[in-house]
Amino acid sequence: MASRGGRVGVWPLFVAWALGAAAYIAKAIFTASTTPLILDTDDAMRLNEVHDFLAGQRWYDLVQHRLNTPYGAELHWSRLVDVPEAALILFLRPFAGAMADTVAAYTWPLALLAVLLWLSAKLALRLGRHEALWAALLLPIVSLITIGEFAPGRFDHHSAQILCSLAILYCTIAALERPRFALGAGIFAAVALTIGIEGLPIVAATVLVFGLMWVTDRQHAAAMRDFGLSFAVTMALGLAQGVVPAHWFELRLDAVSIVYVAVAILCALAFVILPLLPLSKPTQRFAAAVAAAAITGALLLGLDPMLLKGPYAALDPWLVQNWLAHVSESQTFGQSLAEDPVYPLGVTVPVLAGLFYAGWNIVRKRDVAAWLIVAGFLVVGIAVMVIQIRAARIVTPLALPACAALVATSWRRLLARPGIVPALGMVGSVVVSAGLAIAVFAALLPLPVAAGNAAGARKACLQPAAFTRLATLPRQRIMAPVDLGSHLLLFTPHSVVGAPYHRNQQGLLDTFHFFDGPIVEARDILTSRDIHLVVVCPAMAELSGSIDRTPDSFAALYAEKALPDWLVDETPPGSVLKIYAVKAP
Repeated sequence: MASRGGRVGVWPLFVAWALGAAAYIAKAIFTASTTPLILDTDDAMRLNEVHDFLAGQRWYDLVQHRLNTPYGAELHWSRLVDVPEAALILFLRPFAGAMADTVAAYTWPLALLAVLLWLSAKLALRLGRHEALWAALLLPIVSLITIGEFAPGRFDHHSAQILCSLAILYCTIAALERPRFALGAGIFAAVALTIGIEGLPIVAATVLVFGLMWVTDRQHAAAMRDFGLSFAVTMALGLAQGVVPAHWFELRLDAVSIVYVAVAILCALAFVILPLLPLSKPTQRFAAAVAAAAITGALLLGLDPMLLKGPYAALDPWLVQNWLAHVSESQTFGQSLAEDPVYPLGVTVPVLAGLFYAGWNIVRKRDVAAWLIVAGFLVVGIAVMVIQIRAARIVTPLALPACAALVATSWRRLLARPGIVPALGMVGSVVVSAGLAIAVFAALLPLPVAAGNAAGARKACLQPAAFTRLATLPRQRIMAPVDLGSHLLLFTPHSVVGAPYHRNQQGLLDTFHFFDGPIVEARDILTSRDIHLVVVCPAMAELSGSIDRTPDSFAALYAEKALPDWLVDETPPGSVLKIYAVKAP
């Protein structure tokens, strides 16, 4: 079979990227007074981690030493994202000086945007021929995921995982005709999982797809084998680079660990051995594949039955109920839809459109194998998104090449038979594929939306100017709301107790208990940690009563303007952050 697809021209790619970059830069500049460039706590923490790395923190030392003060707290992130960001900032410092971080905040995500557009176009050319090119280049620009994950200010790892997922899908489809591309699928699958476990559903879908490719046609044995081997080898390298050798055999699910390496090795063994068996019928191969999967699962549970409880098995039940359950990205699709339908509809409708078009091609027997792969990835992504809306970050970009092919088909029909119905079909295909258009329509509908949480005031607390006074003070230990912790680390030299990371359990517990428990116990927490300052943003959850609090808690007393006299108000005039010095007992 001749290979399909085509080259993405330099000029179309540049024009689309320039349009997207200009739009994103303009948005960042025009909203700078109300929206911080570094808004998300993960972006602030990632940039802080990069700073520490550039300052000499060792490769395997993933402890944030100023978090959970005075003890420090380990993060579960990968250096694979730190390295290119650190290299960029190091390169910029001689030219940009103190503005190096700001320049990098624009350069890094917009550089990745170009890669995103190229991958989207490559997939669309494979699925929808050359007419799909422009749709594939432009649809990602108006996707809510791209607007959120590739806009200036984003340093976190989600954009890298999105690119890995698109590369996995492209290599998997290409392996139908050119088995060597299976090596790329295995490498990108392992890299995605090494960067973060959010990539696990797509990796699982890829393993399933390569297995089913062999089940349906023994000619795909080489591709299945190559995927398994490259996946296992790269996962082993991922463990070696990400975990100090002394901890290689710790059983963890929240980051790269021996568990995932064991899965990859067992997968590779199965994918090498299965084709050697005398299995001539698809039903026989399917039964053998199911048996291999069952053996793999049994061996893993033999390592530790606790693995069934997932990556947060060790998290304190109180934190699961009172913190993790309230994190917006951990909400189910239904919860997110009830709170505000704009985002869930904006990220879901394009996925459903892409899945519909994949199914339409499968029914009409057009490039069935490729479209089955696309449908498989999207079905897995939708299933996970129903459980946690955060999966939209991965699945929505995967659907856009299929949406571009849908737009291309509508365009060809309009050219072949001009008229109102084909024109409406063309417009409809664009609308359902453009997340921003769906979001606008959803915002105009009279749908119930949960009350807001003073988002504007909260953003003001995260502006760099809000930390100017604190940054001039000698280094101190600070108690602050959880969502303020990362920015305090980034913009000041101080240490904090809490930030929203699950491995910092004691810091999280002490922070929540400080704000919501009895004030006597709150002071004991400050004394045990030798905390000198309490810094609060009045618009943040700890002060608005998101968690049950006692009548004599800090949050309740703050609302009543009845804080004890051992908290001395030292807030500068006009400051959005409230600063209290802790008097010695």
